Amino acid sequence: MFRMIRTALAAVLASLILTLPVSAFDTKARSAYIVDLNTGTVLLNKDADTPLPPASMSKLMTLYIAFEALRDGRLNLDETLPVSEHAMSYGGSTMFLDTTDRVRVEDLLRGIIVLSGNDACVVIAEALSPDGTEAGFARYMTQRAQKMGMTNSTFANANGWPAAGHRMSTRDLALLASHLIQDFPQYYPLFSEREFAFDGRAPQNVHNRNPLLGLNIGADGLKTGHTEEAGYGLVGSAKQGDRRIVFVISGLDSARARAEESEAIVNWAFRQFVLRPIAKAGTVIAEADVWMGSAPRVGLTPAEDLSALMPALGGDAVEAEVVFMGPIEAPIAKGQEIGQLILKPEGLDETSFPLVADRDVAAGGFVTRIKTAAITLLHQLAQGPEGAS
Repeated sequence: MFRMIRTALAAVLASLILTLPVSAFDTKARSAYIVDLNTGTVLLNKDADTPLPPASMSKLMTLYIAFEALRDGRLNLDETLPVSEHAMSYGGSTMFLDTTDRVRVEDLLRGIIVLSGNDACVVIAEALSPDGTEAGFARYMTQRAQKMGMTNSTFANANGWPAAGHRMSTRDLALLASHLIQDFPQYYPLFSEREFAFDGRAPQNVHNRNPLLGLNIGADGLKTGHTEEAGYGLVGSAKQGDRRIVFVISGLDSARARAEESEAIVNWAFRQFVLRPIAKAGTVIAEADVWMGSAPRVGLTPAEDLSALMPALGGDAVEAEVVFMGPIEAPIAKGQEIGQLILKPEGLDETSFPLVADRDVAAGGFVTRIKTAAITLLHQLAQGPEGAS
C-alpha cells in the first residue's frame, strides 16, 4: 500500500527560481573540491575522493586534535612543552626549535599555522600521543579521521613529511577544514595571521604562505602544502557577506599557479552563484494522502525558511520535486518530518530539504477503519490473484 511518491514542482517554483546552467570551473589542479559551507552545495568535484600526498595540508589534522585537547583541558595555551631530538631533526619548514627549548602551546600552534613548522607538529604530537611517539600519534590521527568521516585519509606522521601511506583526499581535507571552522571558532582567527616572528630566531621565516590573505576577497585560511611528490596545494576558505566557501586544490606545478588558481576559484564561487529564497516556513508545498486518519490529506511544509544556492544568471526554471512515502499513516504530529523537497539545478548536485506536517492528524475512528478496509479489499479484488495476467 505504501509507496514512494514523487511530485514534480517545477511549475510551482518557477517564479522563485530562474536559472541557467553554470559553466564548471576549469581547474588545472590534479584534484579539487569546492563546497558552499552554508548550504553544503558542492560546486566542483575533480577526483576529490582519490587519496593523494597532502604535504603540509595534513597539518590541519594535527591542529584539529590539538584544539580538541585544548577544549577538553588536556592542553592549555600557556603550557610549555619540551622539544625532543626527533622533533628537532626535521628539516623543511621549521620553527628552528632545539632540545633546550620549552615552547608555549600557543606559540606552537602559530608556528604550525603561520610558519608550517614541521618540528612544532612533532612537539604537539609527542605530547598528545597515546604512547608518546609521533608514530603513535599518526595512528591516532588515522583513527580520529575515520570517525569524522574522512575515509580516504591515512597518516604516517604529524606534519605531512613524504612517507608511504600518508594520504588524504581533497574531499577529506575540505571536510576537515569545515570542522575546524565550525567546531573551533575561537581558534580559527589564527589562520588569518599573516606573520609570526617566533623568538626572533628566524627572520627569514615569519610570513604565512597563504597567497590569498590580504587580497581583500574574504580569504581567512587555512593551509598551503608543497612537496616534490604532492606538488603545490592549498586548503582555503573565504567569506563574503553571509556566504562562506571551502576549497581544496592539489597537484599544481608552482606556487604562482597555486596563487592564481586559488584567487580565481574564490571569485568564481562568489560571482557565479547566489543564495536565493525558496519557501517560507509554514508554506504548504504539497499535500499527501493520509492512511487511517481523521482527515484525508495533510500538507507538507518546510519547518524553517529555505534558501538554496543557485547559478546567478537568469533563465529556465529549476527542476524540483517533493518525495514522500505515501499515503502517510496516522496519527501524524504537526512538525513531524514526512517528506523532502529536492531541487536539481543545472550544473550542481541536487539539494534536499526536509518537509514536515502542517497540522496534527489523529488516527481515524471505527467508521474510518471500516471504510479503509473495504476500499483496500475492493482494490485487491480488482487487481485479481497475485501473478495473474
